[in-house]
Amino acid sequence: MSVRCSHLLCKHTGSRNPISRRTSLQVTLSPDDALTEITQIQAYLLSHPSPPEFMSACAARSDCSSSSNGGDLGPFTRGQMQKPFEDASFALAVGEISKEIVSTDSGYHIIMRLA
Repeated sequence: MSVRCSHLLCKHTGSRNPISRRTSLQVTLSPDDALTEITQIQAYLLSHPSPPEFMSACAARSDCSSSSNGGDLGPFTRGQMQKPFEDASFALAVGEISKEIVSTDSGYHIIMRLA
């Protein structure tokens, strides 16, 4: 079974590769500041839960290279993503946005399951 998700990644200085793939700049946010920022973005997205709104936020803020595609990672199966991200993605219903911030070695994520 595969899922398809879009995600917004907020990297921080403790991320395994603290360079934004959207801006190509070194990330300067502390983990606490990154968590504060992504929590604010998540509150907005949970109150506006539509794929176009989510993808627009990803394009504007995500530090992942997928930001150029609205955060869309395409389909993936178990074993292809970091475990916390994978578990959260497979637990979501189609169209659902993660209600918990997902923390991985890459940074903090908000995930929306697309399929």
